[in-house]
Amino acid sequence: MLLSPFDTRKARLSAWKIWLVVPVGRHVLDSGMAEETGDERVHEPWSTSAAIAGLRAARQKWRVRHERNAEYGRHGFPARRSLDRIVGQLAAALFPLRLGPPEITQASEDRFIEATLETALSQLAAQIRLEVRYSRGPAWTIDDDCAVDDIVRRFAERLPAIRETLDSDVEAAYDGDPAARSVDEVLLCYPCLIAVVHHRIAHELFRLGAPLVARIIAEIAHSRTGIDIHPGATIGRRFFIDHGTGVVIGETAIIGNNVRLYQAVTLGAKSLSTDAHGAVQVDPARHPIIEDDVVIYAGATVLGRVTVGRGAVLGGNVWVTKDVPAYTTLTIASSRAETRAPDVEPSIEEWRISPTI
Repeated sequence: MLLSPFDTRKARLSAWKIWLVVPVGRHVLDSGMAEETGDERVHEPWSTSAAIAGLRAARQKWRVRHERNAEYGRHGFPARRSLDRIVGQLAAALFPLRLGPPEITQASEDRFIEATLETALSQLAAQIRLEVRYSRGPAWTIDDDCAVDDIVRRFAERLPAIRETLDSDVEAAYDGDPAARSVDEVLLCYPCLIAVVHHRIAHELFRLGAPLVARIIAEIAHSRTGIDIHPGATIGRRFFIDHGTGVVIGETAIIGNNVRLYQAVTLGAKSLSTDAHGAVQVDPARHPIIEDDVVIYAGATVLGRVTVGRGAVLGGNVWVTKDVPAYTTLTIASSRAETRAPDVEPSIEEWRISPTI
């Protein structure tokens, strides 16, 4: 007997209804129809009681281990979403005609900046206050409130200098990339500028005493651009990261003026040492110093407190763990594969050091 398309559709719907109501002890055929297995099991509803108790025990263990018995909830901790909005407002105040709303004109810039900063700085103060309260806990005093106000006041005073430094970064990107058609294109399109705007703001807050708020701002830029700059890193004027993805700059790195990096460059630390009890020993100066006018090409890795001298050029994929003299070009001379015993440390590739011309 032939079925009409309508009857076929009804048969399929019936099959899916059978599939939806099939009890435990049945399994579903590829056709969607159910078949008895003969295994009649008693259905036991799932419960979250064990998971809740286990999670409670894990939290208590964590809080005891890290002395977080008075751990605050979401509303007692700086909020990533709020800081993202605040940085957007600050960026609009720094570059109102390019990063502000479309209706802004030169005649209305100052009024827009005034209104924007009133909102952004008050919200920033609230986030910094949460950080200080979190770190101080029950020891919070009125002096801490005054300290928060002082951080925000000094940060606001630094905004003109941040704008001037960012102008130099935009110009460096425009001068260093033949594909750039204008400085406006650089500001609006280049991921390195997103990262650098966030870093210039975060670094000031880090320096003024709000390291947690600064770190959250840095990680917002990291997740958005793939460029990881710790807010503690000190970076000079006319800084440009071409392409940018995969760049890592550590907390104690010091970068001079007119430095250019390419994608996947790492300015990192060597492995941390431990004391006799196994506790990690943190070196307060564990990242590289990059002097003025240095160019570091894609994939280069510089580790430890080494100095790359002024005007040096590091070629792609080099691995540097010692000082590089000024006006030196460092490239990989050769690569080789070699077999080693499991207990032997891997060898380091050979290098060629020659003065630049």
